[in-house]
Amino acid sequence: MKKTILITGASSGFGLLLAENLHQQGHNVIGTSRNADKLQATVPFKVLALDISNENSIKEFTKQLFETVDQLDVLVNNAGYMLIGLAEETSTEEGRLQFETNFWGTVNVTKAILPYFRKQKFGQIITVSSMMGLLSLPMHPIYAASKHALEGFFKSLRFEVSQFNIKVSMVQPMWAKTNIGTNMTAVDGNITEYKNYKEQVNKYIKNGLANGDEPSIIVNKIIKVINAKKPKFRNIVGKMAGMVLFLNNYAYTQFEGAIYKSVKTAK
Repeated sequence: MKKTILITGASSGFGLLLAENLHQQGHNVIGTSRNADKLQATVPFKVLALDISNENSIKEFTKQLFETVDQLDVLVNNAGYMLIGLAEETSTEEGRLQFETNFWGTVNVTKAILPYFRKQKFGQIITVSSMMGLLSLPMHPIYAASKHALEGFFKSLRFEVSQFNIKVSMVQPMWAKTNIGTNMTAVDGNITEYKNYKEQVNKYIKNGLANGDEPSIIVNKIIKVINAKKPKFRNIVGKMAGMVLFLNNYAYTQFEGAIYKSVKTAK
């Protein structure tokens, strides 16, 4: 059945591939980008301007959106970025900016759409998060914290909105071969005692990205959640999915040990 689907952060990566796939399947897709005009010239689906870190932008976008469509079936929260850097070297301002986008941006877009979903008496919210919403890695303290925060927010929200037939799900990949590696924001730190450690962690991260899942695997999982009659809340996806779910439930300390061992012995 044809649905109207909103995808934030549709200019690249998962968002772009997902929007193109859903458009090809006949759905009415609306993507968002901070550079909407530039993106619109290259894609077949509708694009609206949105900066999720700016509340005024969200208000203007929401007004324009519901002047464009009468009904919205699915919101896919996909926009965000990765801040990488040691905890000690990351400034408060860098951390705030990460949370303004990854957490508050996602939350504020969701809250802007909820009144329309409640009025309709149905809707679906899918948030593309990360396995780092469950676990964490070295040099990702603020990124992981933002994803952990999203996990807590949507865990609570799903109970509150179920009375309105609004379904809430998380999709949580780990490493994937997208542009996240080239688009990540790196902290400019220079504490000399960490130099060797950072070199080893960077090798570990580079190897993880190089051997990550194809983006189509994650996109297919999101589409499966969209099509599910009773979608699950948590949807871990990729090569490490089963292992991470097990480790999250039963053996987190062993996972931490394996990560630190890998970093320490990396060549």
